[in-house]
Amino acid sequence: MSTQTDSPSLANLTEISYLDENGQLPTSLSGKIGVYAIFDRAKTLQFVGYSRDVYLSLKQHLVRQPESCYWLKVQTIEKPNRTILENTMNSWIAENATTPVGNDADKVKWTEAIDVKPLMTAEEKQNYEKVAGEELAQSKVLKNIARRVEAEILETLKSRGCQEEIRFNPKLKDNGLLDLK
Repeated sequence: MSTQTDSPSLANLTEISYLDENGQLPTSLSGKIGVYAIFDRAKTLQFVGYSRDVYLSLKQHLVRQPESCYWLKVQTIEKPNRTILENTMNSWIAENATTPVGNDADKVKWTEAIDVKPLMTAEEKQNYEKVAGEELAQSKVLKNIARRVEAEILETLKSRGCQEEIRFNPKLKDNGLLDLK
């Protein structure tokens, strides 16, 4: 991790483990503004993004794509500057030679709340369709699906050794969405 305003080469940055030996995200990134690159277990670039709080963004990505978040490289800056952040992000993507899947075909999976509707089981779809037109009943079905998907995500994170406190926004579950609070 380095702090400067020049756009360093992605290859020249030190990679750090997404979760440390205690199952925690790098707390040194809490409240830091910067650009980050996320790599999977095989160290293949999956996503490049920027944030006003890198730590919170990394936590969101871990919840949304737990099987793709194993390594990262970070460049922080002192003052928010969208031009610097976007230029760094774009230069890292260009340096990679191909656009990472998280910045292309799977962008929604990396950047938006998890929509549980496509994750419905056959039985859940049947229950949802059975109450079509009944808004309250449908929101109850969606909430139950969201709870199931949430439990699966938390189990995956636990198996990774994650010790971060993960709290989903309960108000979004009625709409079939999962996002951190």
